[in-house]
Amino acid sequence: MYINIFLMAVITLGQLFFPTLAHAETFEAVTAPFAPLISHPASYIAIFIFALSYVFVLIEEKTSFRKSKPVMIAAALIWALVSYAVHDVGMDTEDLHEAVSETIAEYGSLMLFLLVAMTYISALQERQVFDALRSRMVQSGWNYKKLFWATGIMAFVLSPLADNMTTALVMGAIVMALIKDDAKLVTIFMVNIVNSANAGGAFSPFGDITTLMVWQAGKVEFFDFLVLLGPSIVCFVIPATIMTFAIPSTIPERMVMNIPVKTGGKRIIALGLLTILCAITFEQILELPSFLGMMLGLGLLLSYGYFLQMRSIRREDGFDVFGLMDDTEWDTLLFFFGVIFCISGLGYLGYLEIVSNNLYGTLGINTSNILIGAISSLIDNIPLMFAVLSMNPEMSEFEWELLTLALGTGGSLLAIGSAAGVALMGTAKGQYTFMGHLKWFPVLLLGYAGGIATHYLLNG
Repeated sequence: MYINIFLMAVITLGQLFFPTLAHAETFEAVTAPFAPLISHPASYIAIFIFALSYVFVLIEEKTSFRKSKPVMIAAALIWALVSYAVHDVGMDTEDLHEAVSETIAEYGSLMLFLLVAMTYISALQERQVFDALRSRMVQSGWNYKKLFWATGIMAFVLSPLADNMTTALVMGAIVMALIKDDAKLVTIFMVNIVNSANAGGAFSPFGDITTLMVWQAGKVEFFDFLVLLGPSIVCFVIPATIMTFAIPSTIPERMVMNIPVKTGGKRIIALGLLTILCAITFEQILELPSFLGMMLGLGLLLSYGYFLQMRSIRREDGFDVFGLMDDTEWDTLLFFFGVIFCISGLGYLGYLEIVSNNLYGTLGINTSNILIGAISSLIDNIPLMFAVLSMNPEMSEFEWELLTLALGTGGSLLAIGSAAGVALMGTAKGQYTFMGHLKWFPVLLLGYAGGIATHYLLNG
């Protein structure tokens, strides 16, 4: 099964890059500065290295080899090959340095933004905010159908503010506490959570990295993403409604679980909302990068953490924000670094120009965006979005919104298509599996198509 997935991913990359290289007209489609590089042997080695590194990313679940490692190695090797090719053909190296500087600037702004967001999530987890939520759900006394909708709706509501993986893990913990020894029922709940978390993150820059990338690139204004709320709801509701018929109406055994929110938890929620407001203000009103507003929010959290720590210094309930930053998902941030530098290196060699001409020039913009969204069920949506942003095709705001929606929700089609799905496969190992998720593929595809159709209907 996994070998088939790897082959599909490699074939997809091959269809995007290699077929066109066999035709002479491809080089005519590439702008003049890239022509000497795209035909250089180093270019072929670079694309092979990228494809090989992504095979390791896809088998992370099986090998436990963290996904950041292969792409970081690939990024360095690809840019080394770029430098070799540039020197070999006698091109000016000044553009090479500018390209690297631009890439690090793009990565730096996104990394700082995500670092602050992840720190806030870690702070909320440390203050037991999510555990308290899980406690209330476990003690609710609702039947499975109500719990199915409750976990799905809460995942949809939380995801625009927290990342979809954290949201899925919180909801997944609730499911695992309620359901025991029923793999079929666990799978249905998990599929619904993955789909709802991904759909909820599609209309908010804080809900998904790809949406954040589109916002920071200036393609869509912050509040204009709200037009995707209706399509996102449809994408969640259609599969959930169909899956409800497979949920029993019985009531799970009631459990005693009372976990309170630690001191300061509610204030940190308020600071988190204030930080979001600061990011929006810096980007939309002050016309400054949004990460400056996020860093202001981090400063506020650090300051509040100091007073909270002083207050609890005589207790065991300490609070250290810098300690929480040690728990940041560095694998994700470093994976992000590797992907951005891999894609930018291939772009410098001319591959993105080829893909843009071959994809958007042949299939059309909307068809390509929908196809890219479906491909994100196999290939992580971050490199796909960064590749499109690097290609920078001429697209209207509606078309950028369509791409955001497609990439945000397309990962739900397969369990490996999003961080939420991969995380829950680890949480419910042996119960929620790739094949279990795959059985609901037609239903999820219907939701994906319904969300896109709604976007056309409401915003087209």
